[in-house]
Parts: sequence; structure tokens; C-alpha cells
Amino acid sequence: MNNMNDHKQNLVSEYQLKQFQSLISQLFSCCQDRMQYQSERFELPDAELRCLMLFDGERYLTSKSIARKLNVVKSRVTKIISGLAEKKIVQRVQDPEDSRITLLSLTPEGRTKLDDIKSFNDYVHHDVLVQMEPAQRKALLTNLEILKASMEEAKELMV
Repeated sequence: MNNMNDHKQNLVSEYQLKQFQSLISQLFSCCQDRMQYQSERFELPDAELRCLMLFDGERYLTSKSIARKLNVVKSRVTKIISGLAEKKIVQRVQDPEDSRITLLSLTPEGRTKLDDIKSFNDYVHHDVLVQMEPAQRKALLTNLEILKASMEEAKELMV
């Protein structure tokens, strides 16, 4: 009997499904708008901006690791890195342990730009959270953790 009640509680109504899909779509669109604004504000194409953000907390990256994280082919990374190098945001450095490997690191200008972007992101996210009461913020963050875990679990089922 408990299994039947558990099963009924886990049923998702058509309305809930549509509402969830709509909200996810709207949130995604909002995030895309912010990324477009950031690209314009910091004068970087979207791909270069996303690549630059990968350097947060990293001293060096390789083209291969960037390709994996951005989910693009290595030749696309070469083009992105060339654009960032022209802007003097990243530099290429030979790996001292393996001359076949080229390491990528931020220049001082790149570090400044990344810090500016992170400060902007902090400002935007703070602005969103400050519009809520503390209890709402706590509930939101708890529910986002649940959503993230559920989405990761669903992603594992796709593999």
C-alpha cells in the first residue's frame, strides 16, 4: 500500500511538466541575455568570454582541456585562443616538462579582465538575491541544489 501512495505522490501532472519546461526555458533565455550583455560590455565574443571564465582558479590550461570543457573541437579552441591572444588576454607557454605541450595562461591584462567579469557577475547575482527575503533566498538555494542534483541524475540516465 505504501508503494502505491509513493507512486501517486511521484506522478507529475501535465501542468507541472509544462510549467517546469516553461520556467527552465525562461531562465535559460535570461541567462543567454546576460551573456550577450556581458559579451558587449567586456568586448569579447561569447566563445572567448566563456573560455576566459575557464581560467578562474587555474594557472594553466591546455587546448585539449578547454575543448573538453567548452564541448567544442580543438580547431575551434585554436581560433578562440588566437582571438584572446590578439587581445593580449592569454599567452602560450611551452610546458617545461614536455615540449610537445603548449600551456595557456592569462596575461596580467587577462587577469584584470577576468576579475572585472567576476565582479560584474557577483554584482548581478547579488542584485537578484537581494530582491528576496532571507528565508526566500535560503529556500531558493536549497531548491536549486535539489534541481541541480535531479538534473545531474537525469543526465546520467542519458549516458
